[in-house]
Amino acid sequence: MSQPYYGPTDEDKATIEYERNFIAGDVVVGTAYGIQLLLWTNCAIFLWKRRRHGRQPMLLLFYMTAMLLIESLFVAVQARTVQFIYIDNRNYPGGPWAFFLNSQTAAINVIFYATLFLLTFLSDLLVLWRCWVIWAASGRHKVAWAVITFPIILLLASFAMGTMWTLESSHPQLSMYSALPMAYGTAYYAISLSVNIILTFLIIGRLVSYRRTLLESLPADLATHYISLATVIVESAALYTVFAILFLITYAINHPTNQVWLAVASGCQQIANLLIIYRLAEGSAWQQNTLSTKTASIHFKTGTNHRPLSTNIGSFHIAAPPVSQGSSDPDPEFKPARRSDGVV
Repeated sequence: MSQPYYGPTDEDKATIEYERNFIAGDVVVGTAYGIQLLLWTNCAIFLWKRRRHGRQPMLLLFYMTAMLLIESLFVAVQARTVQFIYIDNRNYPGGPWAFFLNSQTAAINVIFYATLFLLTFLSDLLVLWRCWVIWAASGRHKVAWAVITFPIILLLASFAMGTMWTLESSHPQLSMYSALPMAYGTAYYAISLSVNIILTFLIIGRLVSYRRTLLESLPADLATHYISLATVIVESAALYTVFAILFLITYAINHPTNQVWLAVASGCQQIANLLIIYRLAEGSAWQQNTLSTKTASIHFKTGTNHRPLSTNIGSFHIAAPPVSQGSSDPDPEFKPARRSDGVV
């Protein structure tokens, strides 16, 4: 005996696929939010303990708390939207997806676009700052500013395009899948993604350039802390970049799975931010003065000679051992400082 059919009868296969992926995306959003809450708690504890160590800990705590509040609103709106289209208006002509596309002026949909845009823009600012910090670690601040000039221009362009996308997607009879909003949205995410890709490669390239200097100047286990694969992935926010590319491709070709990739990319973006802040909070991330010399000394014995290595283990500031006479400097940007007593 065959099972009676209770599925939709007035929706095509593509629409059903969009609805399935919309629900799947909502599940991903909730999962990512749980991970973010855990990371936020750990970061908050670290930052609060370091609140008297300058302004940075409190500024980071304020930043990530503001981001969590925006993310919480985004998650709440996402959950309310599912209830709005699948329960409150389940009998809308054309089905739930038709109702979603025709109700873009509803407050929850406007908030959805606004929070998504704010999260992306503020996250891009964090990665931009980290890029500047890593390049400035060499001591050449003017070079660092020159390097991020083009990403700054792109970021401003993405802000303008994102604003247009948010406004157009909220117009009556339009949605983020209408022709004009989709054009703005594709351009916005293409520019935003370009910023992230450029910053990612700038960060990776700079860390790789530091790798040679650190491996030549420090014990391998200490140098690896700053140039490991995990460090490169976290500092460059590469986790978000990968999934943002998948979303942009599927969104541009209007493939239903873009709903899932949007949720994954948004969640990974916030997780990547919190991983960066976590490293900053525990004192293991790159700082402007990571390559500078501190006063505490550790001596390594080679034969009968003692070679001093200046380091501050608590905040992971590293300096190179002295270069022997007649040898060339391994990196012109890496200059060990000398104390008045002659110790490097």
